[in-house]
Amino acid sequence: MNEPPLNPRLGRSLETPVAGEIVRAFVPPPLPPKPDIDVLQLLDRLSLAERALGRLDGITTLLPRQELFLYMYVRKEAVLSSQIEGTQSTLTDLLRFETEAAAGEPIDDIREVSNYVDAMMYGLERLQELPLSLRLIREMHERLLQSGRGGTKNPGEFRRSQNWIGGSRPGNALFVPPPVTEMDACLDALERFMHERDSKLPALIKAGLLHVQFETIHPFLDGNGRIGRLLVTLYLCVNDVLRKPLLYLSLYLKTHRADYYRLLQEVRQYGNWEAWLDFFLTGVAETANQAFDAATRIVDLFKTDRERITAESDRPGSALRIHDLFQQNPFLTATQAVQNTGLSAPTVNAALADLERLGIVIEITGRRRRRVFSYQRYLAIISEGTDPIPIMT
Repeated sequence: MNEPPLNPRLGRSLETPVAGEIVRAFVPPPLPPKPDIDVLQLLDRLSLAERALGRLDGITTLLPRQELFLYMYVRKEAVLSSQIEGTQSTLTDLLRFETEAAAGEPIDDIREVSNYVDAMMYGLERLQELPLSLRLIREMHERLLQSGRGGTKNPGEFRRSQNWIGGSRPGNALFVPPPVTEMDACLDALERFMHERDSKLPALIKAGLLHVQFETIHPFLDGNGRIGRLLVTLYLCVNDVLRKPLLYLSLYLKTHRADYYRLLQEVRQYGNWEAWLDFFLTGVAETANQAFDAATRIVDLFKTDRERITAESDRPGSALRIHDLFQQNPFLTATQAVQNTGLSAPTVNAALADLERLGIVIEITGRRRRRVFSYQRYLAIISEGTDPIPIMT
């Protein structure tokens, strides 16, 4: 039986059968919310977020190698977003996996993170030829679950069965998303809101609304959280709020996950969009400021180390070329250095020994053969906040 909403922001509650139980599923009203969002009470937060994003955009123009900073930030976001979903992999695991520098890590966890990198980069590239749309979301989802534990969860397909969030069964679930019979209409309204201009809402506000609506619809059997977080960055890029896709909220949401889940529920139960948007805009500002700070420290680190190599190395030419490789990935083997620079093996080994003597890199395996070197101070900056969420026992 349908329950009429108490106000237009609350949507509808429907009784629906799931796994032998009758549960109440929630059907959200279309965006934008009615009554309208009180943008005035959010102006201070919005202004801080926009200024922080502008500062972040500005520092990227000063980076000597923008693509390297983006390369690392995409991977950091992949690790953090996957940790929210329960993986235990770290950024170190992923980077060593990608360079085939180590074996024995929990391979399923690393594969999931690697798939996320692939889905993210695919989505950013496809935006050059395809609008932000349900089609693009499905294509990214297919890449996200292309292998590993999600491979049986219909990659690239919207669900055709009822799902639920939290709880051991539908009857004690924290939240039950729209039934399949209502989901297509919800998704169609979501796609139309992505492109509407009549509401004249700022892009940052719309990004926050889109994220919650997508999470509420929960249109996939798996991977909704990761796609929903990625949707924020894609939307801001499409609408020229960001020139480079450098804003990723997973560290903020991981740090404040209890508030995050509570505020999602408050939107669904009470229509409290303003509280969510206040939290979201605070997260945008904090995240952009953290990225700006990290970019500044990375630029300073590279500059300082290059100056030390030039002044103190016995072979500055080859050592600088190896240092350049370490900027692309803080893990490196001598074989990879030979392959990527064209330098001879003796020259590479001598340059690595020089960088180790200067304290710029360290050898981390303790082996005599197949040694792995790490640019630890660089890794420390980009890894901040990426320790796995402890498993509750």
